[in-house]
Amino acid sequence: MDRRTVIKNLALIIGGAALLPACSQDEAKSKVALKNIDISVVQEQLIGEVSETFIPKTTTPGAKDLQLHLFVLKMVDDCYKKDDQQAFLTGMGHFADVVQQQYGKTFNQLDTKNREAFLLDIEKEGKAEEAAAAKKDNNPIPPYKGKYSPELKKFYSMVKRQTINGYTNSKYFMTNIVVYELVPGRYNARFPYKLKQAV
Repeated sequence: MDRRTVIKNLALIIGGAALLPACSQDEAKSKVALKNIDISVVQEQLIGEVSETFIPKTTTPGAKDLQLHLFVLKMVDDCYKKDDQQAFLTGMGHFADVVQQQYGKTFNQLDTKNREAFLLDIEKEGKAEEAAAAKKDNNPIPPYKGKYSPELKKFYSMVKRQTINGYTNSKYFMTNIVVYELVPGRYNARFPYKLKQAV
């Protein structure tokens, strides 16, 4: 084998070795460009499934069709404080762990009934916690202790709030569900009216 062929093959091997880690790293990262939080594709899919459980596809598009999970991630990345972003990431980890412990599956593998039951249980615990905090008068009551961590409940509430926010501000919602018109709206010259009788 001559020297030119060896050098050419060696260059291809080195170039391929340098390119492979970059390819696998891109696949592991989220589709949406984020500055403050690191999200993997698996975590992005989890948020997509949670959003889809809130707004499922029926005769109208679901959360994943409208890419609301990407909206959730962008809002968390751009609009929340560092502590809230950290709580979101920690809560997402707790969420995945609790689902695995309770059902022996990931959230993505659960059927719709179990997904809804799990999310409703988190919602119920959050409301019970709020009610316990509201009843606090002058009597020192120990903080409400539930089976879900505060970070998990924060993750749940952030995903729910931003999914609904994204849906109600989406182009689909504004053009098909609530037809939005800019103020002052259109001029209607032929509006019917009745003359009032003088007293």
